[in-house]
Amino acid sequence: MNKFFFIILVLLSVTVNSQNITVDSQTYSPQQLIENILIGNSCISNVQVTNAVGGDFNGSDQSYGYFEGNNSTFPFQNGIVLSTGKLGNVQGPNTTLSDDNAPNWIGDTDLENILQEPNTTNATIIEFDFTSPASQVSFRYIFASEEYQEGDSSTCQYSDLFGFLIRPTGSNEQYTNIAVVPNTQTPVKVTTVHPEIPGSCEAINEDYFDSFNDATAPINFNGQTKILTATATTIPNQSYHVKLVIADEHNYRYDSAVFLEAGSFELNTNLGPDKVLVNNNPACENETVILNAYESGTPTYKWFKDGVELTTETNATYEVTTPGVYSVEVTLDTGCISTGSIEIEYVPNPVVNNTTLIACDIDQNGLTTYNLFDANQGITNNDPELSIDTFYTSLTDAQDEINAIPNPASYNNNSPQQVVYATVYSQNTSCSSIAEVTLDISTNTLNLNDFDTCDDAVIDGFTSFDLDAIRSEIEPLIPANYTISFYESIEDVFSGANEIINSYTNLTVNTDQIYVEVTTDSGQCYAISELTLNVLYTPAVAEDETFIYCLNSYPEPLTLLGGVLNDSPSNYYYQWFLNGVDTGVNTSFIDANEIGVYTVIITDPNGCSNTRDITLIPSDAPVIETVTHTELTTNNTATVTVSGPGDYEYAINNEYGYYQDSNTFENLAPGFYTIYVKDKNGCGSSETHFSILGFPQFFTPNGDSYNDFWKPQGANAEFNAKLKILIFNRYGKLITETTPVKGWDGTLNGMPLPSDDYWYRITHPNGTEYRGHFSLVR
Repeated sequence: MNKFFFIILVLLSVTVNSQNITVDSQTYSPQQLIENILIGNSCISNVQVTNAVGGDFNGSDQSYGYFEGNNSTFPFQNGIVLSTGKLGNVQGPNTTLSDDNAPNWIGDTDLENILQEPNTTNATIIEFDFTSPASQVSFRYIFASEEYQEGDSSTCQYSDLFGFLIRPTGSNEQYTNIAVVPNTQTPVKVTTVHPEIPGSCEAINEDYFDSFNDATAPINFNGQTKILTATATTIPNQSYHVKLVIADEHNYRYDSAVFLEAGSFELNTNLGPDKVLVNNNPACENETVILNAYESGTPTYKWFKDGVELTTETNATYEVTTPGVYSVEVTLDTGCISTGSIEIEYVPNPVVNNTTLIACDIDQNGLTTYNLFDANQGITNNDPELSIDTFYTSLTDAQDEINAIPNPASYNNNSPQQVVYATVYSQNTSCSSIAEVTLDISTNTLNLNDFDTCDDAVIDGFTSFDLDAIRSEIEPLIPANYTISFYESIEDVFSGANEIINSYTNLTVNTDQIYVEVTTDSGQCYAISELTLNVLYTPAVAEDETFIYCLNSYPEPLTLLGGVLNDSPSNYYYQWFLNGVDTGVNTSFIDANEIGVYTVIITDPNGCSNTRDITLIPSDAPVIETVTHTELTTNNTATVTVSGPGDYEYAINNEYGYYQDSNTFENLAPGFYTIYVKDKNGCGSSETHFSILGFPQFFTPNGDSYNDFWKPQGANAEFNAKLKILIFNRYGKLITETTPVKGWDGTLNGMPLPSDDYWYRITHPNGTEYRGHFSLVR
């Protein structure tokens, strides 16, 4: 089907199958809208419109006016409407977005101040004065808005604003806003009256939300409230000023409107809010509710119950003792009738039990301190809907609710078996009952032995006492399932404050006292006793230690001492462990030749123990594995590799000289070397020899015993002994063949050769060949 054709069919269907409201912004003046349509009766007098402003759409339309229901589904059949957009866009069906603006259309500061919401715009306002002969007036209204968006989180966040503001005419006092959620001071807005928006926000005041509107709605807004009533308390015959105002919030988008029902501006007599369970204020069993319909002058009164006139009741007040809907008609001196109505429900008073509260009395004189709230369980039988706030010393005071006990949590009785009275309230209904509480004394006693605990690692006379261990000693002395509690002072016992939980560290050195309270499974006191706590001396021992054991000294042992301080070791018992395994040694020392952690537990005759660890770590003489070196370079180096568990250091050529942590030596000249390696812990040393090969640049064979022979450096019978050495003159003639030990004396066939440069070719047994030259100097 063609999409355009389908839309036409939908619109035709809407037109044919539903009726919509119509609006008129031109026929009625603001005075007529208020006096003739909203009020429409002569009992409200001195009606004068003082201001009417809104959006001006080129004179053809405006933002307020009259509406007609046209027998549509809209709850009001006619009335006046104020909008934040063009009035023509108020009437249904709901097929377009009402989203209008007009030139110079500003907001309203009174509305912003009373709702504490800034930045309004597009405000429509009608203000008027009136006088009422009654003590209350009211009118009915519906709020509708495009900002009601079904399933959209914007419903939770955005709302236009409106208010019905009232105060005495000519007064500068703060306006009162009567456009509020019933029984609250909450302004009616999209964000304060809506159903749950899944995934975005919970429902708020949903009982007052009517519906999200579909395309067939008789008004052009996406949602609306139910019919609400705005009520104002007035002084009869005094003039009041009303400001009806609605405005967009922040910008002109997504308009809203408020519809006021024609003729609903009525006189009322205030009988108070409905006393019903849903409001948490029903009448209580045996309660008499006095309804007061007083109006000034000499009016006459008619009272009704559930719509039936109570013909004998003609006074301004009426005493209610049974549930029902009560209403009154008050005919005022002017002949006008003011009406009022109230629904009253009755609920039973709380069911409570008289109970006995048992407290403990250390001196057994019958006088002690009670936490009266401990009686709650016995009074209410653990009903979570009941609460107890006040106690009294007499039934009369409890009934009159005077002279309440000022501190029920810490009450000192004035006589044995005294009776006090608790007022018990229902949290759902606020109804109350009175229960008797007899204050009794427990005669049970606890004979507790001192509780001893060893001092801790810091031996100072202070330690932590395990309360569970104390409980295990007390439990055999009391009935099963009773509760044991601990406190520092007797005041804390009686108040229940500052209970000690889990553990307690004494506050005075070596000994302290705390209080033990035992309570029954119903929370009553069974017994109270003082408990002495003693801190027992714990052996003082030396700090943990670590020793080196030289493996090369095995099986020679090290003697390890238990380490008792400030006392004779013979006064204690010992138990030695190696790596957690009991060694069977129970003397004050142990001879140790195994690597590991030796733990000694030192115990005194009181059974207090202390522990220390002595660790043996291994060391040994070094084993030299290799020496690697470089030679014939500008920076000859040597690196020694060792094995062993020790911590080693290294020296070269001087066993008693400087030792270094590095196992590498640098800048070594050609020659012969000895490297010394020793254990830093004194577990032995090792040494090794090596040489670094080099070739002299000259020699001086002049018989002075210095440099008389040219031979390789770092070569002798042990190192580089098998080098093959050939020496040539500058012309390449072989002069001699020699060995590293013999060298060359600078002669040929016994005759000295002249000073000159000579060349060598040296061959290593592994095939490496060295070539170079040197100078003979005479």
